[in-house]
Amino acid sequence: MARHFDGNKLVIASHNKGKVREIGELLEPFGVETISAGDLDLPEPVEDGLTFIANAEIKALAAAKAAGLPALADDSGLEVHALGGEPGIYSARWAGPTKDFSVAMAAVNEKLGNVEDRGANFTCALTLAWPDGHMESFEGKVFGSLTWPMRGEKGFGYDPVFVPTGFDVTFAEMEPAEKHAMSHRAEAFKQLIDACFKPA
Repeated sequence: MARHFDGNKLVIASHNKGKVREIGELLEPFGVETISAGDLDLPEPVEDGLTFIANAEIKALAAAKAAGLPALADDSGLEVHALGGEPGIYSARWAGPTKDFSVAMAAVNEKLGNVEDRGANFTCALTLAWPDGHMESFEGKVFGSLTWPMRGEKGFGYDPVFVPTGFDVTFAEMEPAEKHAMSHRAEAFKQLIDACFKPA
């Protein structure tokens, strides 16, 4: 049985303003006030886990202990099947020190070359941690294929090259509400909400 979140304030263990806003909007219906790790000036921990869940747990636990409040962390990335799952947990690092994802997308396309299998998936791990060290973790995925050149202005990260299965537009060409309804983050959030936020 998962531990239920019964507070009214939650730290979002991220310094990424877009991610903080998106998570805050998803939690709004539950009357939860969110504050980011960036706003609290919390240090960013070293993410040396080997899986998305391991890195989400590192971030959530560090923020919960530093702030003395429950904290929620997200770790997500793109897994390209023909590249053995790369860039995977290193998705942000492929964008370089300037976090330029056009560089990362070009690198993925170059590595794929003329490979026919352009299948890929986004994975999102979410961890809710409490200051006493207790954690609950969830993982969601969305499958699709990669296209080139990049298309769309609405998304972020690798969205301009990812076409979800059953669609002919990229995540970056979709309206945000349509993407949020089916994304890897939405899937992980559904599990989190069902386990930790909805009344037992």
